[in-house]
Amino acid sequence: MSGTGAVPGSAADLSQAVTHLMKGVVYRDSHEVPWQHLMQLQSQVRDYVAVIGLLVVIDEAEGYAYLRSRPDDEEDEQAPIPRLIARRQLSLHVSLLLALLRKKLAEFDANAADTRMVLTRQQIIDMLVVFLPATNTDARIIDQIDSHIAKAVELGFLRRVNDGDGVYEVRRILKAFVDAQWLADLDQRLAEYAAQFTGRDEKSEM
Repeated sequence: MSGTGAVPGSAADLSQAVTHLMKGVVYRDSHEVPWQHLMQLQSQVRDYVAVIGLLVVIDEAEGYAYLRSRPDDEEDEQAPIPRLIARRQLSLHVSLLLALLRKKLAEFDANAADTRMVLTRQQIIDMLVVFLPATNTDARIIDQIDSHIAKAVELGFLRRVNDGDGVYEVRRILKAFVDAQWLADLDQRLAEYAAQFTGRDEKSEM
């Protein structure tokens, strides 16, 4: 793991660290220079974004960092700061996909030495299809799953692997959004998902 070594050939740059965080998640493996800026300027970055009501979350062990809004109960009641990062409401299907990916990632971490988990499109389809309501058109189910995969990519929980056709890396930031306690109750949650999919309401949100 790359640590907090100096940025090659230049001084640490606060604007680089903050700008990349504002754009999205900063990963050690794919944003090497911004990551090093961030590692060297953690306290300055925290102070800078605190002014606009944001917190920096850094997981050095997993190699990612991101911004989140300060919890409401920490805001000054006399001068509340508008929320810059909106809470995301996910469809039931996307929530299920993320739950299954998180379970798969936990199993991978328990049994593999590698830190990079990749899945094929077909593996994701096989994992999800058993939970979806049966229809008369298999192609329709696949189209729906492809849209759920695309949403997970858009949210940053999956990343397309350039050297593979229909191959995706499960991004480790998923662990920050589906925590250990939630994962411990996953079997019960999966049963609840299955029950909802057999019902009439398919628009529930997580």
